[in-house]
Amino acid sequence: MCGLLAYLSTDADRVTDSTVEGVRDALHCLRHRGPDETQVWNDARVAFGFNRLAFIDIEHSHQPMPYADGRYRIVFNGEIYNYVELRQELAALGARFATEGDTEAIVAGYHHWGQDVVRRLRGMFAFVIWDTLTGTAFGARDPFGIKPLFTARLADGALVFSSEKKALLEMLGGSDAAGGVDSASLQHYLTLQYVPEPATLHRGIRRIESGTSFTVVDGELHTNRYFHPTFPVRPVSADEQQGLYDRIAAVLDDSVRVHMRADVTVGSFLSGGIDSTAIAALAKRYNPDLMTFTVGFEREGYSEIDVAAESAAAIGVEHVTKVVTPEEFAESIPLVVWYLDDPVADPALVPLWFVAREARKHVKVVLSGEGADELFGGYNIYREPLSLAAFEKLPGGIRRALGALSARLPDGMRGKDLLRRGSIPLEQRYYGNARIFRDDELGFLERRDPDLSHVAVTRGLYERTRAAGYDDVTAMQYVDLFTWLRGDILVKADKMTMANSLELRVPFLDPEVFAVAGTLPVDERVTKETTKYALRKALEQIVPPHVLHRRKLGFPVPTRHWLAEDLHDWARQIIEESQTDEWLDRRQILWMLDAHRDNHRAGSAVDLSRKLWTLLVFMVWHGVFVEQRIKVDVPETVYPVRL
Repeated sequence: MCGLLAYLSTDADRVTDSTVEGVRDALHCLRHRGPDETQVWNDARVAFGFNRLAFIDIEHSHQPMPYADGRYRIVFNGEIYNYVELRQELAALGARFATEGDTEAIVAGYHHWGQDVVRRLRGMFAFVIWDTLTGTAFGARDPFGIKPLFTARLADGALVFSSEKKALLEMLGGSDAAGGVDSASLQHYLTLQYVPEPATLHRGIRRIESGTSFTVVDGELHTNRYFHPTFPVRPVSADEQQGLYDRIAAVLDDSVRVHMRADVTVGSFLSGGIDSTAIAALAKRYNPDLMTFTVGFEREGYSEIDVAAESAAAIGVEHVTKVVTPEEFAESIPLVVWYLDDPVADPALVPLWFVAREARKHVKVVLSGEGADELFGGYNIYREPLSLAAFEKLPGGIRRALGALSARLPDGMRGKDLLRRGSIPLEQRYYGNARIFRDDELGFLERRDPDLSHVAVTRGLYERTRAAGYDDVTAMQYVDLFTWLRGDILVKADKMTMANSLELRVPFLDPEVFAVAGTLPVDERVTKETTKYALRKALEQIVPPHVLHRRKLGFPVPTRHWLAEDLHDWARQIIEESQTDEWLDRRQILWMLDAHRDNHRAGSAVDLSRKLWTLLVFMVWHGVFVEQRIKVDVPETVYPVRL
């Protein structure tokens, strides 16, 4: 788990002393990702920089790592959990190793298997390999997008890759040199609460997509999608159900087992929900001294601390908690946004940053439950096709009439949104778990493109689901793998933990686990009464009963109350000082802030907090990265090498 930076000039000898110094300087932006070691290596066409956070083979496995008598050099961010098995397989082919770690398994695999090595890797990864013999580069990002990888082209023609966007901004020379703010990405952000891949909020910086490998040959970047998630759903008879639940429990246990591989202490995040509790309970089998960590708030109904503590006691682990105040929350925002690179308007990432900071005082690695909902059908929205089944049977004219009726009903009226959503097809109504501003609510956006909508992001995804014959629930899960999961969930997981030099591992997002989850019929995923049905059945002997059927909370944040009370003046100051008039009508946003406060005081059901939070995060981001008006005091990492 580290920070990589790669300068590639595969078509000419461009690397100079100033190039190497530029790489070294930009590496400082990634210091939090790897405070244990910093190394830079170069030849005439390539300069690799690396900040290491060491977990496996700590005394060796230094990067950038040579292989095959120096023919190759690799920089690698992530963990390969089946590296022991890969090394044994490669040794049988004649591979020779100078280390005991997982990095060398990747480059040796590339030497023997070529680009197909990515299909054999069980883990999270982003890497770049330079082949000095052929003068070409090869790299890849893991199937689900757990580890990030950004890319840009410099003015001298070279391509650069980095674990974080801010290092590329440093090499490019700032926001303007990176092409400025991308208006289309901003519009998508306001709809989705994140910028969808492969774009970023800067026109000149892109992302290598999840499940994609790439080559750089003669200065040109070529990408190839190697991972195509499929859901080969199979019916399950009553006699087969218990066997299915046993397979889920077994594959998840095996995933946790290999995710525990490390030469340092591994802990676990623990909320009040089934996913993190299951991971912690299984992890304790492999680490009897497991420590768990949770976060919450003082406001009633917005904290899982008590339930998490009860779960920790039930599974017999030491438990550490962190309570976040409104003042701490607001004070952290500029720093949190700096770590994010691009705005992500999920309030849950802030408490995640706090609990990661607390966990890093005790451990160097944590396990977490991300991915369970997308794979096993855990979101309540996945039950929507069941509730809208009656609408699907109505003639199109009647459905359109119901949609027109919903538009005339007052906002907040019960049933209004049900009528609206029942009147439109899945492709138009579902674009991932986050739905902030609808297209008709973007009147405050100065450069709104009326022809651009969320459909531009999901159109190709839905075409694939139709070609595969997926039902609506499966189609929603498929869309989330490419939108919500990699755009929100995994971004905040990576950035908020790595901000604290803490590695987060996600056992649910394992190819072996997905191979089982993808076969589940719909009624083993969602029913009218519950979500993750099969997973809950599988975990009955693992998870404490009080958690098994508890309502999902996630990381609830009281922004609805705070933006009307404790943080109202803070929010107003951000809006008034923001220099975003090129993009936003701030008068409308100030009106929205006051309307939210007035609605709250009046006890109205209308809640504008998510919309406001999305705008506030963008304004802070703009103040940090574009205006450079907001100065962020980034702490130096002081963690020891070994924990």
